[in-house]
Amino acid sequence: MGLYEDRILPRIVDVALSGKRIGRLREAVTAGLDGEVLEVGFGSGRNVAFFPPEVSRVLAVEPASGGRTLADRRVAAGSIPVDYIGLDGQQLPLDDESVDHVLSTWTLCTIPDVDRALAEMRRVLRPGGTFHFVEHGRSSDPKVARRQDRFTPPWRRIAGGCHLNRPIDSIITDAGFDLTDLETFSTPGPRIFNSMYRGVATSPGSTPDGAPPV
Repeated sequence: MGLYEDRILPRIVDVALSGKRIGRLREAVTAGLDGEVLEVGFGSGRNVAFFPPEVSRVLAVEPASGGRTLADRRVAAGSIPVDYIGLDGQQLPLDDESVDHVLSTWTLCTIPDVDRALAEMRRVLRPGGTFHFVEHGRSSDPKVARRQDRFTPPWRRIAGGCHLNRPIDSIITDAGFDLTDLETFSTPGPRIFNSMYRGVATSPGSTPDGAPPV
């Protein structure tokens, strides 16, 4: 990871993913979390203020030292312990079925091997646990999607590997998750950037409340 990706880009992302509208999305996606939560792509710690009090600990994965530095004051101001446990969502240093929930916010667009990362998230998720996510991704409008395909290669170089055109719902279900809640919507701004996915997923064979399937 170069200086730009490690120190400068996290500050740009921190500003870009701030404000009241984004805050409402963070509040929505963290609702229902409790116990130990693995957050892949902890970033600058902006989700800390929105974790419900039922969350007992956050296990954070964040590769950029600039993001961790920005997060320090938010973690210190919060009441929930945050432990950094790794740099790479593609290889999680956690036991099988060891976390209650997994959280990802605007992260799946950037992970190089997103299928491997999702397989790791599913591996460490306890039966009955949930995967909460809010992401930007491929537009349902074919014309916009084609523009996303064209613009993604140069955008990846500018934005630290970010893909504009990943079909978030499909890559999550292809990884073996079941979507129990999915909302797709657009935010203000250029259409190649503003297609959003927010939802909750579970692993097959488990239910969100931990009860055995019927």
